[in-house]
Amino acid sequence: METENSELLPPLPEDWERALAVVAHPDDLEYGSASAVARWTSEGKSVSYVLVTSGEAGIDSLGPEEAGPLRAEEERASAAIVGVDAVEFLGHRDGMIEYGLGLRRDISAAIRRHRPEIVVTINHHSTWGGRSFNMADHRVVGLAVIDAARDAGNRWLFRELLDRGLEPWDGVRMVCVNGSPHPTHAVDVTGFLERGVDSLLAHRAYLDNLGEGFDARAFLESGASHMGRQAGVDHAVGFEVIDV
Repeated sequence: METENSELLPPLPEDWERALAVVAHPDDLEYGSASAVARWTSEGKSVSYVLVTSGEAGIDSLGPEEAGPLRAEEERASAAIVGVDAVEFLGHRDGMIEYGLGLRRDISAAIRRHRPEIVVTINHHSTWGGRSFNMADHRVVGLAVIDAARDAGNRWLFRELLDRGLEPWDGVRMVCVNGSPHPTHAVDVTGFLERGVDSLLAHRAYLDNLGEGFDARAFLESGASHMGRQAGVDHAVGFEVIDV
């Protein structure tokens, strides 16, 4: 399937060495971005993960005190499958993330620590392109990431970060939004989709909570094939690129 203007999506620029992925929950990255991360790390690029919450409210049968540590451990295992060993959790409350200066400051601090050239996040738009409304945590975090990518380079914002030894970082070139209904670029993940699938399957406790009707492999294969047709390859992951 081609894009509306009958042009294929261009490849995401990859003339960079360091990326930081910032999302709301464990498993947010595994519904698409992880296959791209697997390709990037195989090429020697450095990718780090920052999770705003531990996903502690995401499993109905487990209380937050048990679910949070379990899901954090699953995220670390999931990240390792695609070559990521730096995984941080900011400790905000799952399902109750509030947009504001505190969130922007925490993400800005992460950006200053990791000093990435690109930042990856999840869809901040109201929908995924259909009638299903995007959840509040995704919308809030995605928008805060875009703002924090700029905030991180301003010495006079969040001056308390300077006291922590976190110097400004204005080296973020672009924020890459996965799951956006308005993709502008694609990453060819042909040959890396299987690692992306394995990364999602590592979230066993969470997936079991979804019930037998959800097929993780079929979901990722369908999405990557659809995006691949828009990019002229077998399998791809789409991103909306926002210049910073």
